[in-house]
Amino acid sequence: MDKKVYETILNGRKLIVEYGQLAKQAAGSVLVRYGDTVVLVAVTVSDQASESDFFPLTVVFQEKLYSVGKIPGGFLKREGKPSEYATLSARVIDRALRPLFSENFRNEVQVVINVLAVNNDNDVRIAALFAASLAISISPIPFNGPIAGALVTIDNNGKIIINPTLDELNNGKMELIVAGTRDAINMVEAGCQEISEDLVLAAILKGHDVVKELISFQDQIVQAVGKQKMQIELFSVRQEIQDFVKANYQQALITSANIASKQERYHQIENINNAALMVYEEKQYKNEKEKKRVMLELNTCLHNVVRDEVRRQITMDKKRLDGRKVDEIRSLTSEIDLLPVVHGSALFTRGETQVMTIVTLGALGENQIIDGITDEEGKRFMHHYNFPPFSIGETRRMGSPSRREIGHGALGEKALAQIIPSEKVFPYTIRLVSEVLESNGSTSQASICASTLALMAAGVPISAPIAGIAMGLVMENDHYTILTDIQGMEDHLGDMDFKVAGSEKGICALQMDIKITGISSEILQEALLAAKKARKVLLANMLATIATPRNHLAPTAPKMKTFMIPIDKIREVIGTGGKVISALIEKSDDVKIDIEDDGQVTIYHKNYESIEKAYQFIKDIVWPAAVGEEYEGKVVKIEKFGAFVNLKEGVDGLIHISKLSDKHVGKTEKIVNLNDLVRVKVLEIDAKGKIKLGLVKIISK
Repeated sequence: MDKKVYETILNGRKLIVEYGQLAKQAAGSVLVRYGDTVVLVAVTVSDQASESDFFPLTVVFQEKLYSVGKIPGGFLKREGKPSEYATLSARVIDRALRPLFSENFRNEVQVVINVLAVNNDNDVRIAALFAASLAISISPIPFNGPIAGALVTIDNNGKIIINPTLDELNNGKMELIVAGTRDAINMVEAGCQEISEDLVLAAILKGHDVVKELISFQDQIVQAVGKQKMQIELFSVRQEIQDFVKANYQQALITSANIASKQERYHQIENINNAALMVYEEKQYKNEKEKKRVMLELNTCLHNVVRDEVRRQITMDKKRLDGRKVDEIRSLTSEIDLLPVVHGSALFTRGETQVMTIVTLGALGENQIIDGITDEEGKRFMHHYNFPPFSIGETRRMGSPSRREIGHGALGEKALAQIIPSEKVFPYTIRLVSEVLESNGSTSQASICASTLALMAAGVPISAPIAGIAMGLVMENDHYTILTDIQGMEDHLGDMDFKVAGSEKGICALQMDIKITGISSEILQEALLAAKKARKVLLANMLATIATPRNHLAPTAPKMKTFMIPIDKIREVIGTGGKVISALIEKSDDVKIDIEDDGQVTIYHKNYESIEKAYQFIKDIVWPAAVGEEYEGKVVKIEKFGAFVNLKEGVDGLIHISKLSDKHVGKTEKIVNLNDLVRVKVLEIDAKGKIKLGLVKIISK
């Protein structure tokens, strides 16, 4: 097949699609060039439907370091497990694509994104999302797309910039990715510097305008090279099973769905499900495959009874599972200082969702080193999120963080980063760990609340307290209801999970996932305003526990001293091969020292005495002596032409033989010997920094 090339202009930069040359055995593949950023996306689909109760979509974001001219670190010198950036990029693309597949499509679909070249002025996530949508759209895979995405920022003058350069993004007040179809928005993710709801909505809508242009471009390509869609049998439940459930279990499930307690509700529903499954377990089947299929249909039918009842009550009766109003928040409690020894801790509870966050402060040198395709080399603020199985009363294998845990931690980090003080104001590395202790929905937003409390308790001078809330949506035909503070089942059975975090002043982070094809700007606006109202309630509760950051650190937190030294003295402080600074650290009880390129020095230790000792050592090196001043020192070397005296750590001066006495001295040892303690006067410091001394007196021999 001959290569076909299609081209358009996206914000002054070329967007080029190449089709027909690469990865031809995949169901669909395209190479997309956005400026100097190049991605190859290949999609494949299984021939048979899987025996699962969900659509098995996998998005793999292959971050290759050759794309930015780097060789991977480590012993193996090859890429290992996905980086955090790769995981988060895959999640963004997954969340945008997933709503456009039928929920009853059960064939496994894999989307593999190969990042081949990266110029960070042309965001690779936008190119990858575009390429993924196009590769699926031209393939035989059933898909209700195409979709596209746009990157948006706002400059300091309030101007909205679409698909900004790296400098524009770094200097902007927002990093927002919006995705959608031609008619609606279906995914939003953003970090914002306390921006108003109106401006955020305007940025989303302006980004959606670009999305529409990109979809029109995709439509042209699909019309030219698109393959006929495969004929598949969508998953459905046979009538016999529907009748069985309706006659025997529907009313019991509806009653159980109205139990307020999560654990009791789940327990009752599980008992009913098990009773129904037991009936079909005892039936005769042709083979194991048929049995699995029937049991899957029965499980789905039982689930749908609960789903339909919960959704009906919310949209028609405005009634929620736990009896709350649609805009009502669950009961709130906030506590601080739960743990000794640690540098800060807090507990935040919202209904049956509970998160404890712990703060740890460290030296700047303890920041996280990043080796990836972005320009980010390290970060001094981290938020990690852990979701153990006991938080939902289950058992499962525990290991490294899941993609979900990484994503929730990153969302909290995105929000909290907006209020963290700068390195100059607060020269510490800050690590937050949010431990989910109970979960019934919106743990990521509870982690933001707990983290804010913990930071203030730890004495971190944040610019403003922030809180997070999760908004939900249930749409049935022309009826829709927006829910404030959704719990687990409302999230699972609803159509939207819209997380909004911010301060009293404005929004700090957004993340919207939906299960329908898209939502209107009117629904978005309504949800944002409801979230703002809820945020004020959360902040009032939190500030009643601690109103402002403490003006001191915990006794166990590392103390620090910051000062400036001349840039040309940095090398002297470090010494050849780090010899001087290593000796200095050892003599000062293992202090930690960070030296910046601009000459800023920060010393850390658990006690001030060790910090002061290290400071004096550095001071002696940097500001060693002054002409005319007298110093005490030890004779460290004898030469024919005089004696070398150590004045301070790393600083020696020479007493020429002619300056040992007013009289003629024939031999240096006649006056001074090795290890004599002497008082000397600085006579001269030459252009090379060499110090010339005169002997004042011998103190001891």
